[in-house]
Amino acid sequence: MPEIITYKETDIEIHINLFTRIYDREIEGEFVDVLAREPEYLNKKLFTVGPLNPVAVGQGQRQRHDCLEWLDKQLPASVLYVSFGSTTTLPDAQIEQLAIALLNSNQRFIWVLRDADRGDIFAEGGKPREGRLPQGFAERVEGRGIVIRDWAPQLEILAHEATAAFVSHCGWNSCMESVSMGVPIVGWPMHSDQPRNAVFVSEYLKVGVVVRDWARREETVTAAEIEDAIKKVMVDDGAEEIRGRAKALGEAVRDAAADGGSSRADFDAFVAHISR
Repeated sequence: MPEIITYKETDIEIHINLFTRIYDREIEGEFVDVLAREPEYLNKKLFTVGPLNPVAVGQGQRQRHDCLEWLDKQLPASVLYVSFGSTTTLPDAQIEQLAIALLNSNQRFIWVLRDADRGDIFAEGGKPREGRLPQGFAERVEGRGIVIRDWAPQLEILAHEATAAFVSHCGWNSCMESVSMGVPIVGWPMHSDQPRNAVFVSEYLKVGVVVRDWARREETVTAAEIEDAIKKVMVDDGAEEIRGRAKALGEAVRDAAADGGSSRADFDAFVAHISR
């Protein structure tokens, strides 16, 4: 297993996976400074070259996804994006509770519900089960929500001005894409590094909330709990503050990756260091 180191600084605890993380000074600068003071890193160069994910959406793409055309018709910061990646599976009962929460929240949404989210994809007979959506769900959300059953252009969705927040499993790539685009996260971690990422996003960066405590990970999250988390970043008191912090952080990350930014400068310094 990768080595996990716990750092405590000014009453902040954060877990850093040294083998898989590329550091971004705009996001993790405080912890990079702590790392630099560790005995094994003294007198060694540390290059903060992250993020390595795209921080801008390319123009002139050959064909836009239908969901982007739908987003074009929505008001700014009015749509909730829901996706749990390509490998996370939600049980049927949990899919049903999430569907009810989206219905009751009265928020506009895009929900990516791919094969990995439809239950046991290795069910008897080799046929995946369809996620158990409430009867009449499609009809009741028509006009204010869409369900995508295949691939979705996540970066373009997050970059769209109509997207207000992202319900995510908190995989690091998804976190970085959301932060880079200035979109707050409703964290719903499932496994691996996701619980730590959710804490980092919600408690340290303060650009998101969590759906439920990790200690309750074996429980089915109720529709009421999911709806409550959604409203915290969409309509409740404090929602604009969370979205404002996310927007400011996104701008800082994009500036860092641009010409003259700290990440670009460190990347150039790293290349020069290994090329000498």
